[in-house]
Amino acid sequence: MISFTVTALVFGVVFLAELPDKTALAGLVLGTRYRASYVFAGVAAAFALHVALAVAAGSVLTLLPQQIVHALTGVLFLGGAAVLLMRKDEDEEEIRKPGNQSFWKVAGAGFMLILVAEFGDLTQIMTANLAARYDDPLSVGLGAVLALWAVAGLGIVGGKALMKRVPLALITKVAALLMLALGVWSLWEAVAG
Repeated sequence: MISFTVTALVFGVVFLAELPDKTALAGLVLGTRYRASYVFAGVAAAFALHVALAVAAGSVLTLLPQQIVHALTGVLFLGGAAVLLMRKDEDEEEIRKPGNQSFWKVAGAGFMLILVAEFGDLTQIMTANLAARYDDPLSVGLGAVLALWAVAGLGIVGGKALMKRVPLALITKVAALLMLALGVWSLWEAVAG
């Protein structure tokens, strides 16, 4: 059974953390060069694979005693908040253009770009933490993949407009504050429990 609350929380945290990430900019660049639906298909498949790996890793953590899991996830959330707050503005990376516009070439380019760029990324680590924290892999996985797909969609079709209206620094600070709150909460539960 899927928990709407867990899914919504994970969606919000992952969405805010991924929005200022370099992959949103990469999706924007790919979306301006190629057919949006082809780019999205490749990017969405790569994000789904990353979420599956993260949820599996987080589910393994649930085998540990709860106090250890809370302490570990608290420290990781605080580390993630620090990474977001200390992150410098990232430049768009040069993306090699596939030789043609076929579905498989464009989707493959999007898939490989995200697969490599997101491996071990902050949102993948956050997803593993959330899977361990809530012991609800289906709800966490659904929230994370929907958030990543939403950011990819925004990046591909409307990233420039959003970034002009909402400052990237504000988005980053909100994501960092949410992670900070989750870290403090997890550490409090580790100490109180």
